[in-house]
Amino acid sequence: MSVTTIFDGIIIGGSGGAIGGLTVYLVQTIHKSIKEKTESKRVFNWLIENTSDEDGKKFRSTRAISSYTNLTEDRVRYICSTHEKIYLSTGKNEDRWSIHTRKTDIVAGAW
Repeated sequence: MSVTTIFDGIIIGGSGGAIGGLTVYLVQTIHKSIKEKTESKRVFNWLIENTSDEDGKKFRSTRAISSYTNLTEDRVRYICSTHEKIYLSTGKNEDRWSIHTRKTDIVAGAW
């Protein structure tokens, strides 16, 4: 065997390994993205159906969302906290989520 043949084998093996590694990484990234989108859509649609813009019906607990969407509470918290249209309650009722915007009174020059 010549030195050239050995180097060719090393280059081909290294290239094949790199291409395989990148392929696995891309497939995992795409799978994670699709899974997050579908779970996020599931939570958002559930909130659309089970909340209303009336007092006392705006927010739902993480546990309730988790129970009906078959996701863990930690997963629901993560999805709700990263979703741009889902809002966390502020005030005495913590760990509740809604799709209805928080209405705040803004007074001009109050800061």
